[in-house]
Amino acid sequence: MALSTGLTALFPWVVGAGLNTLLLGLAWGLPKKLLTPAGYLHAWILGVLVWGALGWQGYAVVMVYFLLGSAVTRVGMARKLAAGIAEGRSGVRGPENVWGSALVGALCALAIVGLSVGFAAGEPAPWPQLLALAYVSSFSTKLADTTASEVGKAYGKRTFLITTLQPAPPGTEGAVSLEGTLAGLGGSLAIALVGWGVGLIPVWGIALCLVAAFIATNLESVIGATLQTQTPWLTNELVNIINTAIGAVLALGLGYGWLQR
Repeated sequence: MALSTGLTALFPWVVGAGLNTLLLGLAWGLPKKLLTPAGYLHAWILGVLVWGALGWQGYAVVMVYFLLGSAVTRVGMARKLAAGIAEGRSGVRGPENVWGSALVGALCALAIVGLSVGFAAGEPAPWPQLLALAYVSSFSTKLADTTASEVGKAYGKRTFLITTLQPAPPGTEGAVSLEGTLAGLGGSLAIALVGWGVGLIPVWGIALCLVAAFIATNLESVIGATLQTQTPWLTNELVNIINTAIGAVLALGLGYGWLQR
């Protein structure tokens, strides 16, 4: 019985390893690379972790985030290159980008696994559901940030520094635009809808993800306009981790309040 239980628990991780190896091989053969070689390795690790912890449902959220995030990075690329504000490596992502975007989500997924084991013999608590909401919200927040930034840099007509509301050039840390803000809301909604569609979050969780992502993205702009410009070690990747952590914690707190009402 113990052996059978152990094999059952191990099966998703084996499937995750096999699936991600297959996808990595396919991606490696594409002429247009989305990740650096090291980035693909780290994405493989992330993919195995997410599939093993949350199955295809959690994996779907990551894949949609990755595909949409990669696509939106290339929006208006000619304009951004001409202005010198395009992402480095023309949007090709490395390991630092993988974990800057997904570390918080990965920790939420691992926490869900830990809780499922801890509550296996007793009545399940609401925390796995809340952590799943935090997981989806972390990627909803990150896609909101990426979409707002990339669309704002390419098509923002009037860009303002969020701390002073003074005009600022597109691409300035902490600068926001109406076009970018609206695009960010669309990005966060896309991930929230995927999370709901695959059954990770209830329908009311969509609204909570939107609220959390909107607040977190604007706080990230404040950090960019203040601390990041004055703190050399506060890299974009660290700010991304802070941003997604804020989005996850806000959604978790809002979800807890919703369940307790």
